[in-house]
Amino acid sequence: MKIRIGISPCPNDTYIFEAIYHQKVALKDTTFEFVFEDVETLNEMASKQALDMVKISYAHYFSVIDQYCMLRSGGALGNGVGPLLIAKSPISIPELINSQIAVPGKHTTAHFLLSFAWPQLKNKRYFRFEKIEEAILQNIVDAGVIIHENRFTYQEKGLHLLMDLGQYWETQTALPIPLGGIAISRTIPHDIQLQINALLKSSIEWANQQPSKINEFISLHAQEMNEEVMKQHISLYVNEYSLDVGMLGEQAVHKMKEVLNISSNKPLFI
Repeated sequence: MKIRIGISPCPNDTYIFEAIYHQKVALKDTTFEFVFEDVETLNEMASKQALDMVKISYAHYFSVIDQYCMLRSGGALGNGVGPLLIAKSPISIPELINSQIAVPGKHTTAHFLLSFAWPQLKNKRYFRFEKIEEAILQNIVDAGVIIHENRFTYQEKGLHLLMDLGQYWETQTALPIPLGGIAISRTIPHDIQLQINALLKSSIEWANQQPSKINEFISLHAQEMNEEVMKQHISLYVNEYSLDVGMLGEQAVHKMKEVLNISSNKPLFI
């Protein structure tokens, strides 16, 4: 069986999938073809059912839940991992009510968390995640929501934190932040889904055993080439929830489903 899989080029995804990509761990009679795209493109590809497996935003998952089911391994959840609302100057958020806010995609969890915290902010513009800091600096927008490596670098560019949107979610729900997970087509037999989930967990365990977290494969795909930033990125986003979503992780995803008022009875995880 050939599995076409889409992941982001960010260090946490390449770290998690490297052993599968380089066949350090393998599944009998199964090959994987990789597609690397930004998170919003992957969300859109999931909407078109263009991939057998795909890293998607949990906020978008419920739009494709009839076609995909989440694996228990490989996801990005946790505490202190949420997107940040930033601006060129330390203004108060109520001042942004009529301002333009850059968001890294309509279907992203970052967009969901901004709306969860500040539903009054309606004037949004969608950018690829790596373009948001520059859009703020060039006064194209008044503020923006940053994700991935940018949360480690925005201060170096003179930008200011207005709100940690993930922290707001944690305060309101007492649950980890469900950013994204690995969705697999429901057309793939359940026993194969389980085998792929186990393979993914083995891939993470292989990566955790390597003497260095950063190597040529991860650096090649990363948007931010600073090695220390890549290490911070992996340490933050690859955690116990990546190995298995766990009870709290499941509760967090169910809470998001409740907030979004989703009525589907489909099982959320394999």
